[in-house]
Order: sequence, then structure tokens, then C-alpha cells
Amino acid sequence: MLYTVGGKNMISSMTGYGRGESGNEQKSFVVEIKSVNHRYNDIIVKASKKLSCFEEKIRSLIKSRLKRGRIEVYISFEQSKDEDVVINPNVGVVKQYYNALRIIKDELNLKDEVNLSLLTSFPEVFEIKNKEEDSESIWMILEPAVKEALDMLIDMRKKEGIKLAEDIKCRSEKIYEVVKKIEEKSSFIVKEYKEKLYNRIKELLNEVEVDESRLALELAIYADKSNINEEIVRLYSHIQQLNSILNEDGAVGRKLDFLIQEMNREINTIGSKSSNIEISNYVIDVKSELEKIREQVQNIE
Repeated sequence: MLYTVGGKNMISSMTGYGRGESGNEQKSFVVEIKSVNHRYNDIIVKASKKLSCFEEKIRSLIKSRLKRGRIEVYISFEQSKDEDVVINPNVGVVKQYYNALRIIKDELNLKDEVNLSLLTSFPEVFEIKNKEEDSESIWMILEPAVKEALDMLIDMRKKEGIKLAEDIKCRSEKIYEVVKKIEEKSSFIVKEYKEKLYNRIKELLNEVEVDESRLALELAIYADKSNINEEIVRLYSHIQQLNSILNEDGAVGRKLDFLIQEMNREINTIGSKSSNIEISNYVIDVKSELEKIREQVQNIE
């Protein structure tokens, strides 16, 4: 059975990092996104309370492009101090201060005039508020930084995915070669068992003639119990399927994980059916490679 490895790999790792910047004269944003492997899509946004209103938009943006992984988003920003607050005169309060000062001046017959410097020295003459900004205008500055960081993260995840796929394909080729050896060896097992059984019976019975019909029955029972043809065929099929999945686009990690479980089930069945030392050693080799593949699959989206 021919096994080929080819096609354009499109799988992604769940590990990556991205950074994006965006800003204008008043404010600037730096967005960092880190991701590691996770069973689901777990997104954590770490930003100041002032930016908490954008969490849902950021989550939606990430979910539209990433299907799995623990994703942490860090947002930092700098803002011009001149833009932090708005100062407005409290004209009503100023008028009251002015009128009160005029009364004092007239009552005490003072010559000093009520001037601006004096009026502005009193409390509550100015109303100082944090500048309120339209959230949409802030998002127009923040969004490009998020997208830039996300693009970089995805690019890194794809590059890592290529490495993972090549390693898995290399190991699956090794498994294919070992399965071929198991298939070749299994074709001789019944014949070898017949010779051993025949010689053992002759040794025990000395010159007594061997009952060929009884021997044939024993061989038939043994052949049925030790038959691993179905398991071998399914393993070949799983290997081809593995190669096919690695060439798919999108999130295939769970699909690969399930397939590796199925391959483990088949090779374990072969191990339990066969008492041949060589096949037992081949089974160990296959299980070793499958375990290494399983570890790699845990990091595939």
C-alpha cells in the first residue's frame, strides 16, 4: 500500500505572539496578544477600566479568526495630558462671589476694586471634568492595533503549525513502514506456529503418528484468534486519513486527537492478539511514535 505525504499544509499551532501599535497626536495604543494551547477558546482581555467597553468587540474580532487556545490580550495606552480634562468656568458661582465682594466693598467703604485675579482665587470657580470621548472614535484608533497584533499572532501560529505538521508526517511515515513489517510478519505466523506445534507433538508422542485433522483444527483456531488483517487495514486507512487532515484548512486539532486514539486502539489490539516477539516489538515502536504525535497534536488548533 503506497503512502504519500504532500499538499499544502494549512494547520495552525495554538502557540504564538503578536504586537500592534496605532495612534494619533492625542493618544496611542499598544496591543499584545499571546496564545497557548487550550481545549476551548478562552479569551482574556487585560486593559484599564476606561477601555473595558471594548472587550466584547475585541473578543468578537478574535473569535472570528481563532477557534481554539487560551488567548490573553494586553492593552496599554498613552494620552496627552492636555487631553485628559476639560475646564469650564462656573459663571453662576463667579457672579455670586462678585456680588458678595461688592456688598463687602460698599459696606466697608473700601477703595479696592473687585478684579479677575481675586475672583479666580476662590474655590469652585472652575469646573474640572475628565474629557468625555466618543467610544467609536477611540475604537477607530484601537482597532488597527488589535488587528495588527492578531495578524502577527496568526502568522506565527501558522509557521509553528507547519513545523508540527512536518514532524507528524515524518512520524506517520515511520509508523507506515513498521505496519508494513507487521503485515509481512503476520503472513508467516500461522506457518511458524504449525511447524512449532507439529515438532512439539512429535517430540511428545515419539513415533506415534500425528493426527492431521486435530492439528488442522488447532491451527484454524489459532489463525482465527491471531488474525490481525482487519486491524492492519484500518491502520493503513488511519495513516492516509492523518495525512489528509494535515492538509486541511482550519481547526483540526480535535479531529487529529480522535484519530490518534483510534490508531492506538488498533495497535493495542494487534499487540494483544499476537504472541510473536517481533510483532510485539513493532507494536512498541508504533505506540512510541503515536505518543509523540499525540503530544504534538495537543498544540494544534
